Amino acid sequence: MSVPAGLQGINVAVLAGGLGTRVAGILGETPKVLAPVGGRTFLDHLLDHLAHLGAGRVILCLGHLADAVIEHLQAHPAPLPLQWVVESEPLGTAGALALARPLFDSDPVLVVNGDTWLAADFAAFLVRHHSQPVAATLLCVPVPDIARYGAVEIDDQGHVLAFSEKGGNGPGWINGGAMLLSKTILDGLPGRGSLERDVLAVLPPGQLGGFAADGAKFIDIGTPETLRLADTVVGQA
Repeated sequence: MSVPAGLQGINVAVLAGGLGTRVAGILGETPKVLAPVGGRTFLDHLLDHLAHLGAGRVILCLGHLADAVIEHLQAHPAPLPLQWVVESEPLGTAGALALARPLFDSDPVLVVNGDTWLAADFAAFLVRHHSQPVAATLLCVPVPDIARYGAVEIDDQGHVLAFSEKGGNGPGWINGGAMLLSKTILDGLPGRGSLERDVLAVLPPGQLGGFAADGAKFIDIGTPETLRLADTVVGQA
């Protein structure tokens, strides 16, 4: 699948401050975003991908092992404008974005997980977000087993009806680790907490959109198993 440039100069926030406990036995003191994949760091692949998609600027939300990430970036210049913020203590995904809020100058802002590879039609994703009066839109992908992720239920009008907790099984749609957040969401972020649980899940009905990206290439590198498989997916558009 050829992925068209589609981010039209918008800001991209990369959430990359997590502890990475599930892959610590493999990576040691290497932060997850610097995991080696196909002879390069995962971050290098991700930044090239965002540049190809037409992103205007990347803001890295860093925390655990931030110094290693900054050192890497200083030695390997990014292919697009890049800034970072560093948490002095774990704030959660909502808190990390609140810390970075002064750096955002686009509406919406794309938020992506720093451990997730996602190749999809981002142009159509952005069109969907703008076509509905919603505060946020999730890019959802189909997986053969939702057990690790929890499911997302989307209605025929493209609205997210519910998030299911982890523990189910079988095929379904999940949050693919990318979301478009409008200025109204960004301006009201709490100083700490979970973006999904404390912000998106409590939006009024009809305010959270869902874009079903059937055919997207998706993998996260959050477990030893998926990290080992990453070089078969990462870098493919």
